[in-house]
Amino acid sequence: MPSPRSSRRNATGFRPRARKLGAVRRSQLVTTYGVGAMIAIENESYIVAGLDSWNVDEAPEILERRLARALGVSSFRLPPTPDPERGVDGVRVRRFPELYSCPRCGLLQRFSDFGVQQGRARCPKCVEDLVPSRFVLACDDGHIEDFPYWKWLHRGQDRPAGTCNGELYLRVDGSSASLRSVVVGCSCKVPEVSMEGAFRVRALIELGIRCNGKRPWLRGAKPEHCTRNPRTMQRGSSSAWHPVMRSALSIPPWGEGLTALIEKERLFAATEEIVRYHFDQRPNLLRRLDATVDDVLAQLQMLRDANDAPVASAPEAYAELRKEEYDRLCRGNPERHAADQQPFVCEKPDGDLRPLREFGLAGSMLVKRLREVRALEGFTRGVPPLEAAPDQRLAALHQSAEIDWRPAIEVNGEGVFLRLDEERLREWESKSKVVDRLETMRANHLALLRERVPEGSGRVAASPVSPRFVLLHTLAHVLINEWSLDGGYPASALRERLYATDRMAGILIYTATSDSAGSLGGIVAQGDPERLVATMESALGRTSWCSNDPLCMESEASGVDSVNMAACHACVLLPETSCELNNSFMDRAMLVGSQSGDVPGFFRSF
Repeated sequence: MPSPRSSRRNATGFRPRARKLGAVRRSQLVTTYGVGAMIAIENESYIVAGLDSWNVDEAPEILERRLARALGVSSFRLPPTPDPERGVDGVRVRRFPELYSCPRCGLLQRFSDFGVQQGRARCPKCVEDLVPSRFVLACDDGHIEDFPYWKWLHRGQDRPAGTCNGELYLRVDGSSASLRSVVVGCSCKVPEVSMEGAFRVRALIELGIRCNGKRPWLRGAKPEHCTRNPRTMQRGSSSAWHPVMRSALSIPPWGEGLTALIEKERLFAATEEIVRYHFDQRPNLLRRLDATVDDVLAQLQMLRDANDAPVASAPEAYAELRKEEYDRLCRGNPERHAADQQPFVCEKPDGDLRPLREFGLAGSMLVKRLREVRALEGFTRGVPPLEAAPDQRLAALHQSAEIDWRPAIEVNGEGVFLRLDEERLREWESKSKVVDRLETMRANHLALLRERVPEGSGRVAASPVSPRFVLLHTLAHVLINEWSLDGGYPASALRERLYATDRMAGILIYTATSDSAGSLGGIVAQGDPERLVATMESALGRTSWCSNDPLCMESEASGVDSVNMAACHACVLLPETSCELNNSFMDRAMLVGSQSGDVPGFFRSF
């Protein structure tokens, strides 16, 4: 991760080697330290620069055309890695926040004003390591800037910032662990002020502090007009950067057989003459698949027709992605090619499925091989992005109109797909007691969405909360917890994928990490009917009781944003990496019923 100044030449024309600031894994540059995220390296702090500054000339390309069409881009790229020996840059960063302080003398000013030696972030006078500002100012649209200490201290003074000709200082008196002990002062003798109350939005509004629309991760970007009220955040707070990820499974015909060959040989845009010449020079490529050049041309035309089909709006496009995956998971896809020619293998298990149907399951499928592409679409700050948010504002990842790719990673693993019995499900979800119980959760979610709908936008908040949706989501969490105990998998190594609409009722639980945890057939073995029956019995037994009962089961609003009911960390909540919905929209009563017996659980009724 080189310094942004590494590309400049000195007077002799020599390009100095970039100072290496730190290293993170490629996957973290999409999920944890993506564009716009802050990263602490030793005693300095930086913000990851926009895609315009990334050198992706040698970064591997990731192909997943279904997801690319939904996002409106041509392809995806793995984050680049630096190679200092060859002068190849990796991902660039910019210094942020710009304000630093000295822990000894307390001087608070821009880093550049300290006049430190290159590569040494130390106060020249005290020879102490400088400390980046602990506080920043950000809004829900992703804008971020340094905390306005001068305005906070010189409150009530109607003059431009910095015109008192004094020097700011910051000290911690150690009297308590609260913000009251963090004190800001100025050499102009204005009374000192603590940071207590700085996290109240109303306090910032009263002082006339507004969002300036700054985007320091984009070099030279002009401030945007912003009407959001800013909020104070800790520099290392988890709310300072929320990635918005989109993902898709590689399912036939994409990535398989002739399609995989076409993609691998980069022939998607080639003419017929080029295709024929290409395989005339490499006849062994077709012999392996027992195909002809005419087969390749026919497959190529079919792929182009599918790729050129009209693209729906983003929500509709993502819904269609899930519908295509659900249909393929239900039909299966037996192994016909080698692993590099067939990334998706899905087969029915051996054994008697009748015990599963007694639980209300229509069946299971063993996904022996799968490939998932996860791409970074954008990010937000402050309030986490919500499922079905009607006005999802994403901060820009770049400025250039020529950027038609997104950073992404791919995960190869395995999983188990379960589908509920549609007839029994419709009978259960139509019961008035079930609908009435979830009405509180739905009302809480709709109220939350209405708070985020801009006035005059004309958009209507829509909530996905339904008995089917909550049932499937809670079941996925329960099974992941059970397999983490019975199968030896850490819960963070498993992930859910929900298929919950009027036309779908299934869940896919699969390995979610890019390492070897659970990728040697262990999770597929959990889909064996006999073992799955034992798993369901054990999981539902655990779910029927929680150590926080009766408070947990009787809760009508729990979790972040109050969109859970009977769900807590002692029963069904999972690590954030495992859940698609930030541990929201769950209720154990949908599975096993309420303790009073008024609300019938889906699995208790059979």
